[in-house]
Formats: sequence, C-alpha cells, structure tokens
Amino acid sequence: MTFPEGFTWGVATAAHQIEGGNVNNDWWEWEHNPASGTLAPSGDACDSFHRWREDVNLVAELGLSAYRFSLEWSRIEPAEGEFSIAALEHYRRICAACHGHGIVPVVTFHHFTTPRWLSARGGWESADAAECFARFVTRATAYLGDLIGWACTINEPNVVGVMGYFQGQYPPGVKDDFFRFAGVNNAMISAHHLAVEALRSGPGRFPVGLTLSMAEIVAKPGGEELAAAAEETLENVFLRATGDDDFVGVQCYTRMHFGPEGVADNDPDVPLTQMGDERWPRAVEHTVRRAAAVSGRPIVVTENGIATEDDTERVSFLSDAIASAHACVEAGIDLRGYFVWSLLDNFEWHLGYGPKFGLASVAAGTFERRPKPSAHWYGEVARQNALFTGYV
Repeated sequence: MTFPEGFTWGVATAAHQIEGGNVNNDWWEWEHNPASGTLAPSGDACDSFHRWREDVNLVAELGLSAYRFSLEWSRIEPAEGEFSIAALEHYRRICAACHGHGIVPVVTFHHFTTPRWLSARGGWESADAAECFARFVTRATAYLGDLIGWACTINEPNVVGVMGYFQGQYPPGVKDDFFRFAGVNNAMISAHHLAVEALRSGPGRFPVGLTLSMAEIVAKPGGEELAAAAEETLENVFLRATGDDDFVGVQCYTRMHFGPEGVADNDPDVPLTQMGDERWPRAVEHTVRRAAAVSGRPIVVTENGIATEDDTERVSFLSDAIASAHACVEAGIDLRGYFVWSLLDNFEWHLGYGPKFGLASVAAGTFERRPKPSAHWYGEVARQNALFTGYV
C-alpha cells in the first residue's frame, strides 16, 4: 500500500504531557486538587523541557518527516501581558533542531492547558479569552514564525468543552451544563479564527489548521436522532468553522454508540484498550471521510494510536489504521499525512500515567527513552512510504 509522494509521516506530543513542571497552568492546579479525581499529578513527566533534544533526535533516528509538539502558553505568558523571551527561545531552538534534522516542526498553540491568570477569571468563559489567546499567538508567531512548518491553533476544542463542562473530569470540573459548554465552544471557534489571522499576519508562510477529536459515531436502533445530534454538536460545528483553513487535523481512536437514551455500551465482541474504548482502528477511514466531506478541506491525521502494554497489539492496530488511511487515499480524498500518538509514554491527563500510548517508554528516575519494536516498525513504514502486507 504505497502512499503519495510527499505524504507526511509524523509523531505527536503535547507540552504538559511530556515537559514536566508546568506549575503555572490550570491543569497543574487541577491535578493537585484531590477532588478532581485525577489519578496522579504530572510532576516531572518525561522531563522533555530539558531533554527535548533526545526527543527530536529520536524522531530523526526513526526516519520520520514531522514532529508535532505544543507551546506551553503559561511558560510564554506567565502573567497577563508579560512574555518570556527565554521560553520563546526554548521553543525556537526546538523548531531549529527539527529543521537541522530535516523534520517539519508542527507547532500546536493550545493543547488543553491555560495560564492560571486566565483560568482564575473564567478561562474560556472570560469575555476576552479569544483576544487573549490571539495576543499570545501573535507574540509567539513573531518570534517563531519563520521556523514553523505547520501550525495547529487549538487541539481538540470539543474535548475541552465535553470534558470540562459535561463530564467534569477536566478543568473547571463542571458537569452537565449545556449552556456553558456551548459558550466555550463558541469562544474557541472565535479564538481559532483570530489565531489563523495572527498566524498569517506574522513571519513565515506555512499551512494553518485546527485539530479535532473525532469518533466513528454509530446509531443503535432508536438512537439515530441522538447520534446525529452528537455529530453536529461535537464535530460539525467545528468542521464548518475551518472553511478558510489550509487543513483539518483529524484525531481519532475509536467509535461511540448511541441509543435512544444517549451514549450506549460498547460492542461486547470488540476488545477494549487501556482507555476503556473499543479497539477500532477503522475509525480512521470513517472520520477522515466525514471531515473531508463536511469541511471541504485537505485532511491530516494529526493523532492516532492505541493505549496498550502489548507492543505487538500496537503494531497490529497501527497497521490496520494506516491501511484504513490508505483506503481514503485510494478514494481520492486529499489526505496529506498521518501522525502517531505518541512519541513517548506520558501523562494521560485525568488517568495519570496508566495508559501507554508511546512508541518509546520512559524509564522512571532516569528518563531514558527506550524505543519499542513498534517505533522501528513505524519508522520503516515512513522510510518506505508504504505499508507492506505481511510485514506486521
């Protein structure tokens, strides 16, 4: 299964999940609140704030062509209107190192974490939240823009709303408040549009897009109306907001079932991952097709992977997922890249360090990166730009 010339093979991380010591954002505060239900604090994470060179070198050694990572807003703007040149220079060095290895730096500007100074006055519910984010993007782009390869404005804005205002497992821990959920969605769409404008107004010329969490949504008998409503509220409102973007980042892992009462049980015949989700690699084809149809934009799979201790299962899952992506290419969909989540076993938000998504493990105490067989397998797929039958 050969992919088009120039197809991008990458791997993804996020600042708070790997850097360690991000004490000035809302997640650090949340994970240290016993009432939050978070299983463990992030602590030192993978110490990537200091060991980022090892991470970039590992991406290069695997033969991948792109590295997606995020900027930690609370490091760059630790107090409102106060910007850290040292923090900006840190991320500029990461971008430069990527270029030195022939790797495209794919920079995400918001990956779930918000500075405490903004969260203290309402976070994304603040009247000026979108403008604050746009100011941050403007300053960061002025410093980094000439080295950015691709830019992702906001990571999974739909997850910020659902987990923070429906399930209550992410900050600010609100449950079942549709009005506040809708308001946050609107604020994030506004922030995305302002960020796109800021990115295109600064130095450098690079593709700009939004990344969205998507699932293969399945209606059980009597659940058709709720399934359609879920697609509209969780996905379509954001997909329609990308009309002027250069790409849509699809982030998919599984499928969801809806019955007449709402979210329904998983299929008992489908095995589960460590996240409690169905092991469903074919979600890639479904979500890429939907994203392309609704948005009309080129698509990049900016996250896909599996939480498992069994690395043989990881290779099997990724093989099926990449085959699913190839079916989209054969169907004529403008799919431009595929990124595995994640480079490293890392902090998985409210679930702590239990789920293992990484192509490499991180040794406790020493932080040594230890590539798994799946890392070398995926690197070979990238080098060949093809998936070979029987190579699993």
